[in-house]
Amino acid sequence: MTKDVIALTERMPDALSVLAGLLAGGPDLLVETAGEGAVVQLCDAGGRPLVSIEVPLMLQVPGEAARLLGPGAELSGDGPAWWVEARAAAGVPQAEQLAGAFAARLTMLLGGRVWPPDAPGTVGAASPVDVSGITAVPAPAAAQPAVDMLTDKAAVVLQDRPVVPMTSWLSEVLRATVESDRSLQIVTPPHCRLSTPTRLLLQSMPARWVVQDERCGYYDGLTGAVLTWQDDAFSPARGENGETPVADAFTQAGAGSTDERQLSVSFRTLHRPTADLVLGGALEAAWRALTGGLPAGWGTSEPAGLTWSRRQLTELAYERAPRPTWTVVVGTPERPAVATLRVIRTPEGVEEDVTLTVGYGPGEELPLEALPGLAEELVSRYGLKTMLCQLREARRDLSAPPRYEHPPLPYAFVLGPAEVHEAGRDTASRTPLKERPVRLGPSARPGFYYALGDAETAESWAALERLLRHLRGVPPAEPRG
Repeated sequence: MTKDVIALTERMPDALSVLAGLLAGGPDLLVETAGEGAVVQLCDAGGRPLVSIEVPLMLQVPGEAARLLGPGAELSGDGPAWWVEARAAAGVPQAEQLAGAFAARLTMLLGGRVWPPDAPGTVGAASPVDVSGITAVPAPAAAQPAVDMLTDKAAVVLQDRPVVPMTSWLSEVLRATVESDRSLQIVTPPHCRLSTPTRLLLQSMPARWVVQDERCGYYDGLTGAVLTWQDDAFSPARGENGETPVADAFTQAGAGSTDERQLSVSFRTLHRPTADLVLGGALEAAWRALTGGLPAGWGTSEPAGLTWSRRQLTELAYERAPRPTWTVVVGTPERPAVATLRVIRTPEGVEEDVTLTVGYGPGEELPLEALPGLAEELVSRYGLKTMLCQLREARRDLSAPPRYEHPPLPYAFVLGPAEVHEAGRDTASRTPLKERPVRLGPSARPGFYYALGDAETAESWAALERLLRHLRGVPPAEPRG
């Protein structure tokens, strides 16, 4: 399994220090650039990449390295660290040694540490790696540095790290696979987990998390379906009855049982595209309501290295318009929180699509009483369209393991003024739910907050379904059985 190697340095890598690291392979290898200069590649004599190195990323957010790499990854001191990621070509042992030697040389020059500390090539990094006769995999598999195997149907990426983040290169692979009508398939050992942004994107895109298990072979880390390699991609296996079996490893004893909780709010806002519009205010309001503070950092990928700034977020979105802008926003280690924020330019204006998830441990009280007030603020100040609040039993650190977790259950739904007008005020204010909706915002153009129960049973989903059918003017579903 391919292992990425990361150098966390105390000082900013410059061109000379990067070049010194690249000389770990001696003078016989070629140095090239890719991705419009964002990636430096160490290539064999035929120009095929052996090691791909991302542009250094400054981490100004405390705890971000530990969130993705585990305890002990943080550097001592109060200053920023630089994250330099090197990815070795699959199936080439010398490539892994080159990646490790590059990272080790960089930290020797600039201070810091290598992750993982036992990466091949880190011992004796001062001496060049023996690359005599080394050859990378042939094109087209090596045409995209992050892809380990490319077929007409899938781009397969091998990963072995504590948490698989949505790095810049992985998001680029996801974009490229979607554009080429392929599926992204990330293959990991069973000890790996997905970050929240990675999980959300894999669930919404033609993509799959493939877990390699010694008992069943391969299974889907999000659904548990046993997988086989057929027709140039990992696909669900079929049993004798024609159904796909679920891997035992996915439903192993203790799967789905935890005292930890996650609270998620997903909402959309719409703004007029005025010259003084500053984005991120709705996310700030939600963050403050659920955590008592503000976001710590943000970025266009993971790790999120920039300190939180609504102004910089707005400038980036305007630079990229009319293309959408997708970002990751993170909190502090004391209160794990991660959000994805997508800014979209539509004919109606500027839309922000946000999913914020906050983790809570045993005995920690969830701020459910703050939700109606948050809904009121979003309706009154930030042009809320809709919001869905959900609870689930899941890890406090917000990462997703490759085993069964209880699905989220809806707790509340919010309808903004424009959507109330579309549904009809009488329809929106008189629903089949047990509790009367709470009116939000000005009486002339109100929104409504709908309580859906205690989010302890599947009845919450039934309540949400009844509400949505009512708002859309669809007759109630026939009772089952």
